[in-house]
Amino acid sequence: MEVMFCSSCGQEMETRDVDGTLRRACTKCSFVHWGNYSIGVGALVLKEDKVLLVRRAQEPGKGFWTNPGGYIEQLEPIEETVRREVLEESGIEAAVRGIVALRDQPRSIHNLYVAFSMEYVSGEPTPDGMEVDAAGFYSLQEMETMNVAAFTRWLVDVALRGRSEGLSVDRNPVVPLNGYGLFRV
Repeated sequence: MEVMFCSSCGQEMETRDVDGTLRRACTKCSFVHWGNYSIGVGALVLKEDKVLLVRRAQEPGKGFWTNPGGYIEQLEPIEETVRREVLEESGIEAAVRGIVALRDQPRSIHNLYVAFSMEYVSGEPTPDGMEVDAAGFYSLQEMETMNVAAFTRWLVDVALRGRSEGLSVDRNPVVPLNGYGLFRV
């Protein structure tokens, strides 16, 4: 889909060379449309060597078991997004430990997926009844007989066999950076 009007001032857009790449740019102001992107998050919540999974009740992926997750809201910090999605989909309260995996999926809307390791805090797995129709903590052995999505199988391997803690939340940066979500090695 081609951007026809500027989202900043409403004027017509044109195709223009911007730093060696043809991009849609405003004919009046300095706005440049850099592309279409979405950012998804996923949670790897462990409890007693089992991973929290939910069964999708809607497309995409209806009937498949996946880790809880979703898309960030425009003004929502990514840490809040993943906690919210876990609670909404499964009734589980969990705390972010770190970022353990990324998936880069270039396509018409370029998707970046950020997978978080999370610490179980409280709650019993309860599906929301809309997006998911089942939820629970499952072992690798139990997952062998379940319809687990391929990408989730990869993430479960990261959660259970990962050799690194990944990027951890930096709660005390050396320089105050209010409004930033910071993660570091």
